Amino acid sequence: MTDIIIIGGGAAGCMAAVQSARLGKSVIVFEKNERLGRKLRITGKGRCNVTNNSPSEEHMKNIPVNPRFMYSSFSLFAPEDTMNFFEELGVPLKTERGNRVFPVSDKADDIADALAHEMKKLGVKVINKRVSKLIIENGRCCGVKAGGEEFRANSVLIACGGKSYPNTGSTGDGYTLAESAGHTITELKPSLVPLTSPDKYCAEMMGLSLRNVTLTLFDGDKPIYSELGEMLFTHFGITGPLILSASSHIRDMQPNRYKAKIDLKPGLSPEQLDTRIQRDFSENLNRDFINGIRKLLPAKLIPVAVRLSGISPEQKVNGITKEQRHKFGELIKAFPVRISGFRPIDEAIITSGGVSVKEIDPRTMESKIMPGLFFAGEVIDIDAYTGGFNLQIAFSTAYSAALYM
Repeated sequence: MTDIIIIGGGAAGCMAAVQSARLGKSVIVFEKNERLGRKLRITGKGRCNVTNNSPSEEHMKNIPVNPRFMYSSFSLFAPEDTMNFFEELGVPLKTERGNRVFPVSDKADDIADALAHEMKKLGVKVINKRVSKLIIENGRCCGVKAGGEEFRANSVLIACGGKSYPNTGSTGDGYTLAESAGHTITELKPSLVPLTSPDKYCAEMMGLSLRNVTLTLFDGDKPIYSELGEMLFTHFGITGPLILSASSHIRDMQPNRYKAKIDLKPGLSPEQLDTRIQRDFSENLNRDFINGIRKLLPAKLIPVAVRLSGISPEQKVNGITKEQRHKFGELIKAFPVRISGFRPIDEAIITSGGVSVKEIDPRTMESKIMPGLFFAGEVIDIDAYTGGFNLQIAFSTAYSAALYM
């Protein structure tokens, strides 16, 4: 018999294990992979965006799904607590653009290793087996079955992530276990995921990375997201930080419903851009249009922009009318990309959907319908934008669960 069993050795599971053991509890963590924190080790392109160095209120604004559920756990374990926690474990941190927090070493392994080392120091037992079943007796969760054996505990925490990155072990087991205890699972969708486009020119520009552009996402004619940052064209459509964040604003993907517009020159007003185009034109009066804008746009983008402008590539610059020039300026300020779908859930950074928050006590993370069963992290129906907000959700919910288990 142990005090606490934790299913999943990722960000939430490891944090809950450390905090529970620090409170004097005996803890067993079940992790299918041989190494703890496998998904944690690849987050932030292997750098690990630990949290966002901003107040909890700012974190709430960056959670499009069920933000109010996080109110209690953020007040118990705030972003500054996460930063202090890792610095005390010997991992110095730094804050970058957008208040994103990374280890100074730029190594996600340092975060995962610090958690693993602290768990070992505190005597947390790690068992590399898959939990196949919850043990439920007399209307209470009192253990798990794994590898043909029964393991008993006073409390069981499901913290085994979503369905994104399945090769890291996030295969949706937590949803199955939660359902077996009578929980409702809301619709599972990819979030923070690349987007597909029917526009063939995306593939034509494959590999082109745009920095310091403003992407605006439209639902019909209504703008629903706009941000300055970077993005990338691919063989299937678009990806990169701006696109991943934009994807989490798409609630009901339908053909022709959503489109993106990219301001390629956000630092210039339309008037300033027109002055800049006129200057480029004056330097290339006798050249073909396609050769007269080399300084204005990246090489891969020029043939596509020329085609979309409706101006013949061979048109001499000195023959371009004021109206054509203005239309070309409008194109640069609102370069269009139609959106047709999400890439598969296994390419998503996180899963949108999960165990319904209506069935979890937001203060304690305990199930409202199955005493003894707790939840933390991505398995809960709550997700945020990129920028360290999702890991903070994992750490805060894990801390709350540890406190009350």
